[in-house]
Amino acid sequence: MADERPLPRFQARRQLGRTGFQATAVGIGDLADRSVPLARCVATLHRAMDAGLNVVDTAPGYEDGYSEQIVGEALRGRREGMFVIDKVDFLDQPVAPQVEESLRRLQLEAVDLFVFHNLSKLDTWERLAAPGGGLEELERCVRQGKAHFRGISSHHPDVLRAALESGRCDVVMFPVGPYVHPRYVEEILPLAKAKGVGTVTFKTFGAGKLLGDTEGYGRPLQARPRGKVSSGGAETDAPSLPHLGVEECVRYTLTLDPDVALMGMSFPNEQDAALHAAAAFRPLTAEQMTDVRQRAAWAIEGKGAVWWNPGA
Repeated sequence: MADERPLPRFQARRQLGRTGFQATAVGIGDLADRSVPLARCVATLHRAMDAGLNVVDTAPGYEDGYSEQIVGEALRGRREGMFVIDKVDFLDQPVAPQVEESLRRLQLEAVDLFVFHNLSKLDTWERLAAPGGGLEELERCVRQGKAHFRGISSHHPDVLRAALESGRCDVVMFPVGPYVHPRYVEEILPLAKAKGVGTVTFKTFGAGKLLGDTEGYGRPLQARPRGKVSSGGAETDAPSLPHLGVEECVRYTLTLDPDVALMGMSFPNEQDAALHAAAAFRPLTAEQMTDVRQRAAWAIEGKGAVWWNPGA
């Protein structure tokens, strides 16, 4: 059920790296659920756009192209002023056909940014960046006007550092939130800013693990500890794992100040919680940041793999 309060209105806050695009602090993350009709998904995306959000993220692998279809339909007649991010999912396959297929599903001639998706192994980056590799293909697509900028999305700080040092990324995407490896925040975020590379972050809610009892993105826990609580005199099963709140997760990420923090907003109630928290943002103190990190470590324990942290 959606919050009865009207959504706050967001304004562009700063330039996204060297792209020249003035972006809102919060962006629209993956929005796709094949159990929800297309028209309703489009209406949900329009709702976020009506609130002023001007960065939207998609990928071919999100619900097997359904996310791209939703984004394309939502942008019909509303393309101007939106920064559209799409991805190259298959890192061992030719790039140009994947770009063409994504543009076909989006029904667009170009997107603002194409990134290599989940590029999280150093040897894969080295292969793509080598002469004649996939990065050259992507740069050719940029020259052909099928994208305006290029970059990577990664779950490994070593890869992100190599990409930033190469000078061949306009934007990098990586995890920033209450439970991420410290290198993302202490090393990658300042390095990207120093080099004028845009930063678009994700995992504010730890793939949902910080907010609920899930192995990520709504998947139920395989082994779910439960406790007994009293409800109206009757004993009922209830989750016994700790959680964080939406507001403190949002405040934590925004305190770290990436250019854009992507947040999943597939349903109006998710939009309400994330956007009201972002609109009311006040930076956390150092002590509060430490407290949130500690409680995030408790909240994520027992909820499956933390695939975005090296060595986890």
